[in-house]
Amino acid sequence: MNIKKILEEMINQGASDLHVKAGLPPVARVDGKLRHLSMERPSPKDLEEIAGQILTPSQKDRFTKTREVDFAFGVAGLARFRANFYVQRGSIAMVFRHVPVNIKNIDELQLPGILKNLALRQRGLIFVTGTVGSGKSTTLAAMVSEINRTANKNVITVEDPIEFLHHDEKSIINQREIGSDTTSFHEALRHILRQDPDVILVGEIRDALTMEIALMAADTGHLVLSTLHTIDATQTINRVISFFPPHQHQEIRYLLAATLQSVIAQRLIPIREGKGRVPAVEVMIVTSTIREYIIDPEKTPLIQQAIREGVTSHGMQSFDQSLMKLMTDGVITLEEALKNSSNPHEFSLRMKGIQATSDKTWESFESAAKGSGTSDL
Repeated sequence: MNIKKILEEMINQGASDLHVKAGLPPVARVDGKLRHLSMERPSPKDLEEIAGQILTPSQKDRFTKTREVDFAFGVAGLARFRANFYVQRGSIAMVFRHVPVNIKNIDELQLPGILKNLALRQRGLIFVTGTVGSGKSTTLAAMVSEINRTANKNVITVEDPIEFLHHDEKSIINQREIGSDTTSFHEALRHILRQDPDVILVGEIRDALTMEIALMAADTGHLVLSTLHTIDATQTINRVISFFPPHQHQEIRYLLAATLQSVIAQRLIPIREGKGRVPAVEVMIVTSTIREYIIDPEKTPLIQQAIREGVTSHGMQSFDQSLMKLMTDGVITLEEALKNSSNPHEFSLRMKGIQATSDKTWESFESAAKGSGTSDL
């Protein structure tokens, strides 16, 4: 079985992911939907041979011991891929994710323009959040690329595995991979402050120790970028606090209020009558008001209101405001906007020109949208 041929077809189809298992034709995920490819069904032996060709000796050893392995690799003249090999019903199964060689910038990804400013912050903590496959790594890569292109910084990344490859421009980019360059996220972060970083990228925060070190690094004057699998800013704050035991919660709230700069939460929405998806993005910037809401658990639910009100003064936007702009610009359909809205009933009423008399949060957004005529909100 020719795995390169299958990966070429994956790229030709414009797929983000490819699933390969015994007895089933390869399945590609195109614009979020699974699609069977018209190709041969691999046998268990075929997949064992592919694993033998792709895995390095250390990866083979890890796979033999744990029955699963994450890694990244490149195919000359084709593309770079992130892969996961695992065992199901006694045979090997594989998932490949396409990682573009050329990193798109913030404008090309149709992300809010304020992300350029956030990437150049001198210190603090920035989270890019969303579900699996929502484009978090792509957004982080674009922010690192913005730093690399415009600022003189030492950027150190800790990733599992390394996905996007950065080449030094104005900045120095050092990329470390779990398993080959360091043993774990928290082990790498224990030593990272002695490596003179200006910017630290942590591919994913998975435990309290890693979170604690990331907060400490942000508190000591570094810019820390990372991801969490949370759907919005409020859930992100609650998730950070939940990493720690209850007796530390208030202490963590104060530390988070002091260090957090922004939460960028995103979802990918199918484009109207075309191929591809576009990000709908919630942007929370930590202001004095939001800092107060982070510290006080009873006020934390008010953060969503503050985001909606902070469009013109701080460049924030809620998911529903982002969806509204994409829809009114003709990028996505009303059906998709309602399907992905945080509050479909309110969104539907807003489309009909109806809003609660006490809710003025859309007024500044609509004024800003009319005034700008762009997607830089």
